[in-house]
Amino acid sequence: MKYPSIVFVLLSAFNIKAQYNQGLHAFSYLNAVNNARCAALGGRAFAIYDQDLCLSLDQPAVLSAANVKQLHSSFGLLPTGVRYGLLLTAFESKYGVFAPYVRYMNYGNFNQTDINGQSTGSFSALDYNIGSSYAYAPNPYFRMGAQINLLGSNLERYSAFALSFQLSAMIIHPNKLFVSSVGLRNGGLVIKDYTEQGQSSLPLDIYAAVSYKLAHAPFRFAVVGHSLNTPQNIWLDPNAKETYDPLTGDTIPIYLPTLGQKIANHLHFQLELVSKGAVQMRLGFDYNRRQQLKLEDFPGLAGFSFGTRLHAKRFDLDYAIQFYSKAGSVQSLGLSTDFNRLKKKI
Repeated sequence: MKYPSIVFVLLSAFNIKAQYNQGLHAFSYLNAVNNARCAALGGRAFAIYDQDLCLSLDQPAVLSAANVKQLHSSFGLLPTGVRYGLLLTAFESKYGVFAPYVRYMNYGNFNQTDINGQSTGSFSALDYNIGSSYAYAPNPYFRMGAQINLLGSNLERYSAFALSFQLSAMIIHPNKLFVSSVGLRNGGLVIKDYTEQGQSSLPLDIYAAVSYKLAHAPFRFAVVGHSLNTPQNIWLDPNAKETYDPLTGDTIPIYLPTLGQKIANHLHFQLELVSKGAVQMRLGFDYNRRQQLKLEDFPGLAGFSFGTRLHAKRFDLDYAIQFYSKAGSVQSLGLSTDFNRLKKKI
């Protein structure tokens, strides 16, 4: 129990806030899904342990010698032309395996106007970070991971910089079918805020996750609990008042989520078809995303995500689509390979 106790103490060292506080953070893009495989699963793959390098972006504890010389890149297109991308690799040193990466989110160009609405030019907006993951495995069944990031943000003439870290622990059952993990993301501090009066903070997230692969069927199920440091992670209008139905005169009470809804808003569910063939399929569902972004009359596929992987001799190609609302979806493309595969003759 030595290592789980250490992780618990580290997680408990942070002040856990109980109120919804989205919109008060800088570098909120850190909560965006950053690779095509996880996008297909609807969120982050915290409890999946295999030799896929891209998983180390969300769960550094999975990093191992098997990832050395692997190379992964992902690109995504959001509604209105916002783009994100990343490049990731891994190398081995005398201190262990490190996985450095660079990541960005480009919001595009915007028209700049004066107070009268007259155009005065244009400006751009870009968030980016440079970081590395590291893992330590004292035995085959327990792994610990750490990640450190240098964050940058340029929004018109305003800029901000920060330093963030991630800590995680993973337990792997001897049969390798069951995996569980806990961790902390986006801890750290803002080194320079956008303005001198700014008091921005990082979007701290504490999570827990489990996964189970069926022993005699190619399916893996996973459940991720996120935002555990924010019990109320949905927005409730503090000025909301009771209303009345104009036809019946009945009172329409203020919406208050039930205990079950509060719990569900912290969960997303994942399913993978992990066959040994050339094609893998993935499915994800995020309850919170659906409830926050769906249109009441036309919810559609809001909150769902789908994806596939095509395995070829020299590379793996991932595709994912995430449905947010009728306003649009996010499409992602990932390409993975390693230098040994690239050297093979066709």
